[in-house]
Amino acid sequence: MVEPIEEPIIFSSEPVGKYPVSRHSLNSVETNIDVLAEEVPVALVYNGISHAVMLATPQDLEDFALGFSLSEGILDSRADLYGIEVISQENGLALQLEIATACFQRLKEKRRNLTGRTGCGLCGSESLDQALRLPLNKVNQRTKISDKAIYTALANIRGQQHLQGLTGATHASAWVSAAGDVLLLREDVGRHNALDKLIGAMAKKDSQSQKGFILTTSRASYEMVQKTVSAGCNILVAISAPTGLAIRMAQQSNLTLIGFAREQGFVVYSHAEAIV
Repeated sequence: MVEPIEEPIIFSSEPVGKYPVSRHSLNSVETNIDVLAEEVPVALVYNGISHAVMLATPQDLEDFALGFSLSEGILDSRADLYGIEVISQENGLALQLEIATACFQRLKEKRRNLTGRTGCGLCGSESLDQALRLPLNKVNQRTKISDKAIYTALANIRGQQHLQGLTGATHASAWVSAAGDVLLLREDVGRHNALDKLIGAMAKKDSQSQKGFILTTSRASYEMVQKTVSAGCNILVAISAPTGLAIRMAQQSNLTLIGFAREQGFVVYSHAEAIV
């Protein structure tokens, strides 16, 4: 029989925490301090109505709120967001967003409940079309990049993954120039969250008007493709594998999808004409 925990779990509002650990090896046991990534329930509340609860690293939360709202189609542009307030609560953090009336009315009509969505992207959707957001959008941007740009970005991204360097537990998404320079980078324990944070940061800086590509340190799921397309970017480079659905969606969306990106090579799964 499992007994309930009577004491409340304490959530941290800091991105990392220090914890005592026992480190075992073949010949010894050492007690020391380990630095770990934190995750906390984050509620996205639109005009006073709670819409989604995500587990996220408590860092760059305003970027996360904006990027999630744009990539999920809740907002059409940054101008639809009037303000964000981050409120600490006993059981997590609440991101209070004030959005345009037209966007809020549309949100209410969707009647979606995404509570607890951390990876699959389908939980709470009322239909298959709604879950996959059909029909698909197509990217009009046709940025072209060289092999060298990808290799340059891969060589440079590690030095900017500060949370990963401390904890070894976070994903990163980066906005990279056509020359391979890492211009923006956001991290989170969740790959979708890291990309949403990046999209929010890009919207603030109007990075969509610049030529470049998105680099993710995760696999490329269909939702990573959707979010990249929503940001108006036509190239997604992933360090790990894509899924079959992600490839088919990329093909239809005019997105160049690259997987298994390493400093020695990569695999292009769709629209290879963007690599010159």
